[in-house]
Amino acid sequence: MTPARRLAAEALGTALLVTTVVGSGIMATRLTTDTAMALMGNALPTGAMLFVLISILGPISGAHFNPAVTAIFALRRDIAWPMAAGYILAQLTGGIVGSIIAHLMFELPALQLASEPRSGTAQWFSEAVATFGLVAVILGGLRTSRAAVPALVGLYITAAYWFTASTSFANPAVTIARALTDTFSGIRPLDAPGFILAQLAGALLALGLAGWLFRPAEAAP
Repeated sequence: MTPARRLAAEALGTALLVTTVVGSGIMATRLTTDTAMALMGNALPTGAMLFVLISILGPISGAHFNPAVTAIFALRRDIAWPMAAGYILAQLTGGIVGSIIAHLMFELPALQLASEPRSGTAQWFSEAVATFGLVAVILGGLRTSRAAVPALVGLYITAAYWFTASTSFANPAVTIARALTDTFSGIRPLDAPGFILAQLAGALLALGLAGWLFRPAEAAP
């Protein structure tokens, strides 16, 4: 695939992912005052959209949609660093556009800053765990069941919404985009750097484990 098509796929995929995260959160809170039901209404569409996006855009760009994932693949030398930088820029741009699209669909101000506080040791640890699991699922899936990766990632994120205290952002681009929405899925800009550092740490830990755990079996003598 040409670099332009790969970058377009990353921007489009991240934009649609963030549109789903933010838009489903807005819709959920308009339909119910029950926080648990709202979270379910946020988690299920996100997992479903990930399955769709990875299935259709994976053959074009690899469907990273996540700077932490792109950095891991660059460290593995599966993507050159200059292209990785392009991916990350496309993801960040797409994420911001995704928030704007969601706002406009629900007749909200296009540009916002989140006011929802999300900070503290438990939140940061949750983000490290969430991103560790996501990267491990991706690398393990590529090693053992490549065709199942879209379903594996979609199901993992749906579950991680519920078993992590942070509701599993697990993505620096999504974190930045969610800092720009003062809705159900928002995070104060002040709290975003802590989340991003935790996400990168979790991704690096997963890379170290996956390199050992999913190493190809040694050939018999």
